[in-house]
Amino acid sequence: MASFDKIQMSILEQVSDLHGLPQGAYNIRIDSRKAARNTTANIDIVSKQDKDGIDIIIRPGTKNESVHIPVIIDKAGLTETVYNDFFIGEDSDVTIVAGCGIHNPGDSMSEHAGVHRFFVGKNARVKYVEKHYGEGEGTGERIMNPSTIVFVKEGGYMEMETVQIKGIDSTYRKTEATLERNSTLIINEKIFTHGRQKATTDFRVELNGEGSHTHVTSRAVSRDDSEQLFISKMYGNAPCTGRTECDAIVMDNGKAKAIPEVAANDPYAELAHEATIGRIAGDQLIKLMTLGLTQEEAEREIIAGFMK
Repeated sequence: MASFDKIQMSILEQVSDLHGLPQGAYNIRIDSRKAARNTTANIDIVSKQDKDGIDIIIRPGTKNESVHIPVIIDKAGLTETVYNDFFIGEDSDVTIVAGCGIHNPGDSMSEHAGVHRFFVGKNARVKYVEKHYGEGEGTGERIMNPSTIVFVKEGGYMEMETVQIKGIDSTYRKTEATLERNSTLIINEKIFTHGRQKATTDFRVELNGEGSHTHVTSRAVSRDDSEQLFISKMYGNAPCTGRTECDAIVMDNGKAKAIPEVAANDPYAELAHEATIGRIAGDQLIKLMTLGLTQEEAEREIIAGFMK
C-alpha cells in the first residue's frame, strides 16, 4: 500500500477530500511520478507511451463509480505538463475527482500544467470536480495552467465544478467545449485570489447540435492587490440555449474584469450573458456587525456564503 507524509496527506484532503486511498479507480501522482494506482472491472487507467499522462477508459453502461486522479507537487523548481484523456462510454454515469496541490518550500518556481480531454459518449453523464490549492513557506511561485477540452455526444451531460481555494500565484484556466444534439454542459467555477496573485479564466463553448445547452457560472473574490480576468465566448450554431454568469467581489485594491462574447449563428439560438462586479454591500456588513461580529469576521461570513 502506498504511504504519504503529513504534507502530502494534507494536500490530498484539500484537493480531493481524501483521508487515505479512495474506493474504486484512482491514480495518484506525486512529483511527476505515479505514487498509487487502482483499476476496476469497468474503469481502466493506462499510462501514455508518447507523452506524460494517462488514459482513463470507462466502459459503456458503467454506473455509480468514481475515478480519483489527484496531483501533488512537493518540490521547489519542479515544472511539468501532463496530458490526460477520458473516454466515457455510452450510457454511463460516473464521477471524476481531479485536483492539484503545490507545496513549495523554496525560492524556485513550481508549475503544473494539465491538459485534460473528455470524450463523453452518447447519453453518458459525468460529474467532474477539480480543485487547485497552494501552500508552502518558500518564496517561489506556485503556478497552475489547466486546459480542459470537452466533446459531448448526442444526449450526453457533463457537469464541471472547478475551485481555486488559495495559494496559487498565477493561473490561466482554459476550457473549450463542443456540444452535439441534445447535449448539456454545466460549469460552476469558484476562484479566490489574494496578495498579488493573478487569475485568468477563458471559456469557449460551441453549441453545434439542435437542443444543446450550456450554463456557465463563475463566482470570484479578488482581494489585496490581486487581479482576475473572466473571458467567456459562446457560439450558437444551431437551435440551442446558453447562458454565462460572472459574479465577482473586489476587496482592498483587488481588480476584476469580465469580457463576454455571444454569437447567435442560427436564428433559433438563445444566448445570454450577465456580469456583476462590485464591493461587499455596506448594509450586509452593518447587519452582521450589529450581531456582534467584527468587520473582518463579517467579511469572512459574507465571502463564505458567496462562494458556496
